Amino acid sequence: MLASHGASASLRLPDGRQVLARASGRKLQFVCGDRVMALDDARNGQWLVQRVLSRTSQLRRTNMRGQPETVAANLSCLLVVVAPRPEPDLFLVDRYLAAAASAGLGSIVIAGKSDLGYDARQLAELDAFGADGAVGTRLVYCSALSGEGLDALRAAITGQRVMLVGQSGVGKSSLLRVLVPGVEAGIGELMRDDQGRHTTSVSSLHDLPGGGALVDSPGVRDFAPAPEDLDPRSMGFAEVERLAPGCRFADCRHFEEPGCAVRAAVAAGGMVARRYESYRRLRRLHQDLRARAGPRRR
Repeated sequence: MLASHGASASLRLPDGRQVLARASGRKLQFVCGDRVMALDDARNGQWLVQRVLSRTSQLRRTNMRGQPETVAANLSCLLVVVAPRPEPDLFLVDRYLAAAASAGLGSIVIAGKSDLGYDARQLAELDAFGADGAVGTRLVYCSALSGEGLDALRAAITGQRVMLVGQSGVGKSSLLRVLVPGVEAGIGELMRDDQGRHTTSVSSLHDLPGGGALVDSPGVRDFAPAPEDLDPRSMGFAEVERLAPGCRFADCRHFEEPGCAVRAAVAAGGMVARRYESYRRLRRLHQDLRARAGPRRR
């Protein structure tokens, strides 16, 4: 599935054709990246999606109603993009990385627009993502304008199915255009709303020239992983997962419990204090969302 918008979708058939389709029933839900079974509804001039095939992975978030919502399917890696401006929201980055880890996905933090220059504080904060692999991700500085770092990025994502995510205005569209030449023509012409305007609020899938695929997504202001998907012990934080076995208590939340190896590592500089604060915020949010959901979803 190249793109989806409500009950409508853009499909690529085995012969390479791109066609419009709609769900065969109200309860059928699909997302960008899904593999589906569909039939040609010749009478109505479009295809009908009959069934969504089994997913190898799914990236989920919490929607405005506090319910889990699938964002994309069958991914292998998440590309989290930041830029010097707007100011990087590293707590948002942490949440994306936690969601990726919980979904079994690899991740890369892309420090884009490097031609604009990051200040010393931003560099220090971003470099923590690439230091010794402690965060469980990779950091790549690149620029769609100057070309810096693009070869390294292409090499890292070739053959994978990746998704670009991040704040609005960080340059995801510019990266898309250099990673997938000629991208403007294709899916954008198929996915339109009822007034015939291009739909810009949907994710769309594009083939990578060297193999694999890239899912582009709209910019966001916030993102919260689905509570059900998070490891209750580590919240998807690689450092916490590594340190937690050293805690005195097996059910340690790493807040105020005695003998906590995670807090000891933060005090000794073995875990970045900002990342620990991010962990605490996500755990509190996790608890709030679980409480809001009520007993039916527990």
